[in-house]
Amino acid sequence: MIPAISLSTNITVTTNITVTSTPKAHKHKRPLNSTLKSLTKAGKLDEALRVIESPPSKSVASEPDLEAYSLFLHSCISRKSLEHGQRLYLHLLLSRDKGNYDLLKNPTIKTKFITLFSVCGLIDEALGVFEDGLEHELVPESVWVAMAIGFSKNGYSKEALLIYCGMLSRLVRPGNFAFSMALKACADLCELRVGKAVHAQIIKCNEEPDQVVNNSLLRLYTECGCFDEVLRVFEEMPQQNVVSWNSLIAGFVHRKQVFESLDTFRRMQGEGIGFSWVTLTTVLPICSQLTALNSGKEIHAQIVKSTRKPDVPVLNSLVDMYAKCGATDYSRRVFDGMQSKDLTSWNTMLTGYAVNGCLQKAMEIFNELVESGIRPDAVTFIALLSGCSHAGLTGEGQRLFNEMKKNYGLSPSVEHYACLVDMLGRAGRIKEALEVVKFMPMKPIGSVWGSLLNSCRLHGNVSLGEAIAEQLFELEPNNPGNYVLLSNIYANAGMWDNVKIVRDMMERRGMTKEAGCSWVQIKNRIHTFVAGGGFEFRNSAEYKKVWSQLMDAMEEIGYVPNTGVVLHDVNEETKSIWLCGHSERLATVFSLIHSSAGVPIRITKNLRVCVDCHTWMKIVSSATGRVIVLRDTNRFHHFRGGACSCKDYW
Repeated sequence: MIPAISLSTNITVTTNITVTSTPKAHKHKRPLNSTLKSLTKAGKLDEALRVIESPPSKSVASEPDLEAYSLFLHSCISRKSLEHGQRLYLHLLLSRDKGNYDLLKNPTIKTKFITLFSVCGLIDEALGVFEDGLEHELVPESVWVAMAIGFSKNGYSKEALLIYCGMLSRLVRPGNFAFSMALKACADLCELRVGKAVHAQIIKCNEEPDQVVNNSLLRLYTECGCFDEVLRVFEEMPQQNVVSWNSLIAGFVHRKQVFESLDTFRRMQGEGIGFSWVTLTTVLPICSQLTALNSGKEIHAQIVKSTRKPDVPVLNSLVDMYAKCGATDYSRRVFDGMQSKDLTSWNTMLTGYAVNGCLQKAMEIFNELVESGIRPDAVTFIALLSGCSHAGLTGEGQRLFNEMKKNYGLSPSVEHYACLVDMLGRAGRIKEALEVVKFMPMKPIGSVWGSLLNSCRLHGNVSLGEAIAEQLFELEPNNPGNYVLLSNIYANAGMWDNVKIVRDMMERRGMTKEAGCSWVQIKNRIHTFVAGGGFEFRNSAEYKKVWSQLMDAMEEIGYVPNTGVVLHDVNEETKSIWLCGHSERLATVFSLIHSSAGVPIRITKNLRVCVDCHTWMKIVSSATGRVIVLRDTNRFHHFRGGACSCKDYW
């Protein structure tokens, strides 16, 4: 017996079949079946239909031929030729009404009609074909599966699963075809309970699961976040193909195990599996997240060497990867080389320029986008407004905000208002920012109040910061970032008792401040550094030598550590020591030791860079002649010759 699966059975799809027919009598003197097949193979569906609809002749073989009709329907499906299929369906209905052989009962023909109507988006008509005679006939698995696939491809995953359950209730034994369909529906719905029941059926089935079923199991457990099951299924598969490896990589990504996902991709390449475009659109964002430019370039080389033409999503991912690694020149080169672009392509390039502080180029892209006839969307303006905020271009940002609805018919969302509030707040126009919040057409969310709180930190407004923090503590009681911001406001004002109160509050609520962490890629390895850590490295002779040289350069320039950024009530000497252990400094020194002279240093940090490290980086870039690209949580900083691309406004 097949294990039962319980599921709510409420299908709300009507079953009206609408067909049109314009039959034309046409006598043909060649045998019907061979004529029909030859015309169908030649793609002459109109002529083939005339043969089918012609009145039977004594000199023509009139017995229906399953193979001929099946071939005709297959051609209709491949061409999505609905009209020809509808006319054949009407012809067979009329033939049945006259008492002739009912070809519509044949599972092959029935399946093909269901498929044709489904691929043409007529799910009601497909369901009508499926239900015709369902109560009185033993319908085989292929028909049930065709109907379920029809539902699934038209976005009715629950109904597809109900069809599967209905098949089981009729005691139709499922095979691999049915299993893979049911698992896909479960994955689409994140229906883990039912998916596990299907898995149990697969295990009990006499038929060994094929590659498609195993891959469907991988996708189910990946979508439902059951990574232990993903690993178990992957390891137990007789063989893995590209789809299998894609699911494993996606599983690691789902768990935010980015290093493991990149290692899995390398292992996949090492075993000669190859890749699909899906593989690359999964792995390239990992390179973006890690600022792993070397790995991204290797993938780009594989794309160039491939005999297949990359699709738009792959090239969009490539543009994004270069932009998020701070290499906007490479990003633009890929963008300009794209033969076709969608709105995502334009938004990706525009966002890349904005986060790298190239607002003029971002505006040029925006103007090109408008001139090309493509309408910008909400994402376009979020990128522009955010870029204006970090560049201090408040007037330009306000103009763009006002033009959204006026020129492009886009009503600003709460995210656009958050950008406007941030823009005004950073510029010290906090009263205006408060007015924006007061008259917003929607209720402000955490990001809006968070922008205001950050502005209070930047401009030392303690009383307003306290009031805004109260709002945030109600909206987002478990967000540690809000508590840290308030603590920083107090620390900057020297209110250490209040700092202790906030930290005690965080401790009582089980929240901790995220430790500063930076990472850098040297060759194919990602090296990670934590603030205050790296003792073995800091005690090495190489480190001490480079650090000493840097300190001499700092002293010559007259650099004095800004200990005010250390928001702890400790003495000045301790603050200076702590500054030396900031993660981005460790990553910089490590890169100076282990990379060739002249090669840009690319560092990513999980927090905002502090003012003193920002100054330190500028001096290092001048003293060493190196370009240092630092990506923090807010934006990119390109340090070159003692200056930063942000112009000290960030």
